[in-house]
Amino acid sequence: MFGRLTPVVKNLLIINLVLYLLTALAASNFGIDLLRLLGLYYIFSEYFKPFQFFTYMFMHSGFGHIFGNMFGLFIFGPLLETFWGSKKFITFYLITGIGAGVLFSVINFFEVKPMEKDRDAYLENPSYEKFNAFVVKHAEEAYSDSEWYNFIENFGDNPTSSSYINESKRRVNYLYEREANIPLVGASGAIFGILMAFALLFPNTEIFLLFFPFPIKAKYFVLFYGLYEVYALVERAPGDNVAHLAHLGGMLFAFVLVKIWQKDRNNFY
Repeated sequence: MFGRLTPVVKNLLIINLVLYLLTALAASNFGIDLLRLLGLYYIFSEYFKPFQFFTYMFMHSGFGHIFGNMFGLFIFGPLLETFWGSKKFITFYLITGIGAGVLFSVINFFEVKPMEKDRDAYLENPSYEKFNAFVVKHAEEAYSDSEWYNFIENFGDNPTSSSYINESKRRVNYLYEREANIPLVGASGAIFGILMAFALLFPNTEIFLLFFPFPIKAKYFVLFYGLYEVYALVERAPGDNVAHLAHLGGMLFAFVLVKIWQKDRNNFY
């Protein structure tokens, strides 16, 4: 599995690493936030730009984030590029990455838009009961934060206080901004697409994992990983900032694309 480093995989590794270093340098030396410029935002966010559907997959938020994605690309990418050829491999990489971003944005729209409407309605007509209902509906985990819990309790004791009402507006807006203005970044959608393609094309190849006591076939590894992503998406824990939906989107687009290409074998570039 550790084969020759192929041209497209090598260039993708270089591009991602260079942009990761530039992001850190731009922030520390010039105060420029490349993640804000190139990460993928909610489509009605003030920071959203259409080109972010492409650029987001080359940005990463930390060393562990980029290491995990580039390690997956390094391990599984070369065999797929050798099998398909460079042109077909980069086409696959971009389609699954962009497709994951598009799917994430569509679902994110249906999650954030109702919250935006509730936010606007609250700002027009705030009250303790409506604030409590907003938190229960959109940020129930706030009740486990002692500072938030104390504020809610105190607001309930002083429901007509202008200072508490103004603070409640600020908090409602904060909760909305937290959802709408946190960018999606990372190559995970494309990497999960690569995992899916690997499992479809080489299902019985055995993979050795550091955290697994014995080798596991690629088809079972990807199946278990996919099921975990579904579980993590449905049972999303407070503070979980992993874009499980983008991972599943990459796998979905990869599945469809591989099946199409398998039916039309004359379409290989």
